[in-house]
Amino acid sequence: MKNESSSQKQTMENTEQETDITLEHSTKVEKEIQDKLNHYYHDQEEITARLAELDEEWDIERILQLEGTALTISGVILGLTVNKKWLALPLAASVILLIAIAKNWTGPLPILRNLGFRTRVEIEKEKYALKAIRGDFKYLLDVPNSVWSAVNK
Repeated sequence: MKNESSSQKQTMENTEQETDITLEHSTKVEKEIQDKLNHYYHDQEEITARLAELDEEWDIERILQLEGTALTISGVILGLTVNKKWLALPLAASVILLIAIAKNWTGPLPILRNLGFRTRVEIEKEKYALKAIRGDFKYLLDVPNSVWSAVNK
């Protein structure tokens, strides 16, 4: 009996932790996004300009693709014009990218984070939250009623 109540209490504590949506468990990037959303909530006239900025923002994935491509092209050009040893550079870049993809390795992530880059998901979260603040999705509020009416005709 005692084990049952302590087990039930532990389950309730775990459930509370999993459903906690406060900023206490948020990452630094999520807190920054929340701060920006609070600003734009009070100054909605700037939302369209911010959305345009977010459309132009480079994400971490794009930076990694650019770096890999730049190393590959540089290595091939240097290998053909200077010394064939430079051909090891595109090979090394390709192997590193392949390992990163296969093992979900995030080696350069902290460096790119310190430079201010975010993932595409983080950028998209901010965009959709701004659109919601602006009222872009208000027509969706009546969707359940519309669907229910259509099904019951």
